[in-house]
Amino acid sequence: MTATSPDPTGLPYHRMARYSPHHRWWRPLLGTVVLVFGSVLATVFLYILTDGIGTAAGYPELPDGGVDFGPVLGTGLDLAFIAVDLPLVLLAVLWLGRRPAGTVASVTGRPRWRWLAWCLLAAVPPMVLLPMVAIFLPDDQGDGGGSDVWVGWQTFLLSLAMLVVLVPLQSAAEEYVFRGWLLQAAGAFLRSPWLAVLPQAVLFAAAHGWGTPWGFADLLVFGAVAGLLTIRTGGLEASIALHALNNLLAFGVSAMYVDGLASDETAADAPWQLALVDMASVLLFAAIVLWLARRRHPQNLSAPVPEPIPPHLLPYIPPQGAYWPYAQAPGAYGPYPQQAPGAYGPYPQQAPGAYGPYPQPPGPHGAYPPPGAHGAYAPPPGAVWPYASAQGSHGPYAPPPSNGAVPGPAAAPSGPDGPGSAASGADEPGPAAPSDPDGPSPAALGSTASSPVLPGDAPGPDGSSPTAPGAVSDSAAPSSAALGDAPSPAEPSSAAPRPDAPRPAEPSPAAPHPAAPGDAPSPDGTSRAVPAPADPPSRQPSGPQES
Repeated sequence: MTATSPDPTGLPYHRMARYSPHHRWWRPLLGTVVLVFGSVLATVFLYILTDGIGTAAGYPELPDGGVDFGPVLGTGLDLAFIAVDLPLVLLAVLWLGRRPAGTVASVTGRPRWRWLAWCLLAAVPPMVLLPMVAIFLPDDQGDGGGSDVWVGWQTFLLSLAMLVVLVPLQSAAEEYVFRGWLLQAAGAFLRSPWLAVLPQAVLFAAAHGWGTPWGFADLLVFGAVAGLLTIRTGGLEASIALHALNNLLAFGVSAMYVDGLASDETAADAPWQLALVDMASVLLFAAIVLWLARRRHPQNLSAPVPEPIPPHLLPYIPPQGAYWPYAQAPGAYGPYPQQAPGAYGPYPQQAPGAYGPYPQPPGPHGAYPPPGAHGAYAPPPGAVWPYASAQGSHGPYAPPPSNGAVPGPAAAPSGPDGPGSAASGADEPGPAAPSDPDGPSPAALGSTASSPVLPGDAPGPDGSSPTAPGAVSDSAAPSSAALGDAPSPAEPSSAAPRPDAPRPAEPSPAAPHPAAPGDAPSPDGTSRAVPAPADPPSRQPSGPQES
């Protein structure tokens, strides 16, 4: 219940079937048919199930072929079968009506528990007055009542506990069916609340059977008053409160006497005296509820009808599948016709090995030659790490001889065909001596008996040592040694002067040359000096040198 004023743009309770953007005229009719058939099927199924369980449990059989569960348990099963209609109504509203299930309870979309409590309080005075008056009413035989036998406290309390649990559910189920679904279904076509109330009131009276005319009239009045209170208050709380207390009173009185709950009589079989008292109590309840409604102001109009959601705000759902609007993918490679024949796609060539469709490499280094220790390219002369890999303390060049001699320029072998002969000496001169403005030194012009033997020199044909390239032998040249020739052991010559050091004194031709570290021994046991290689022309000093 709420004390706020209702929204004038909303709908009253009997028009709540239109409280949906998906409302269609056929939905209330289809829901009514489905609800009736669903209720009948559920009741038949439950009766068959309980009869089978009762037969297996050994309960006695009734004359009509059913199972006799006793008055207490039998009444409880009957009330439970009617209560099954309550979830059926909620499902019909939700699935077939395409609207929230709570809209059948009230215009707020949920049960209003506080307003239900007020309606229960309003139903107490009429329900207390009804049995008090009924006791003093004469029956058809003229006495004030029957002489029924008290059932006992144990059975009465057990019956009362069962009724307190199941009667509210049974009463609420009937109200949800008649004052809920049927009233809103009629209101979907009828605007007048009076006209919308009549169909459900007649069906409610007929559902209890055709008894006495007064009993039928009593049920008809009850249905009409309950329907009008539902529309006036905007929910089922008033009708549920009246129906639950009325049924609880009627079943409670029957449970007080032996076989009172086993009676087949309903409210439709009530005599005229009881029917009049019951109609008076219903009208008294309606007056109290209307007085409370003027003071409490329960909401009787719904919120504005929700508008349809624009298409651009709806969640996107691919209408044709995950690949819409394109064709469905025939496989893992999409909607295209070609299929991948293997791991290399739809192309015809297949990879013959680890290197794809190209020829296999001839070795572990591919199609190129192995690079070697220095990579794919030769290191430049004199390069140091990281350009060339160090091979030792001497770098990429060959180590010196093991005797400590300093290797000089290799001398070509002498002989008839060698480059050290007289013929070849003229064509391939030795390294040029450094220029001297004062002329060549006496040692450079001295005689050379033989050239020193260097590592790699081959002996001549006659066993003599070969001469250096460009040197002249004793028989074909004067005693003066050519530039670049090594001095003989008897007449050693000094090494070529270095540009950054003074020229040493030239020794006498007759004096032996002292052996220096690295000199190679001659055949006669004396040591011979190996001339140092001449500096490149680019490093010779341009000015005069000191003598």
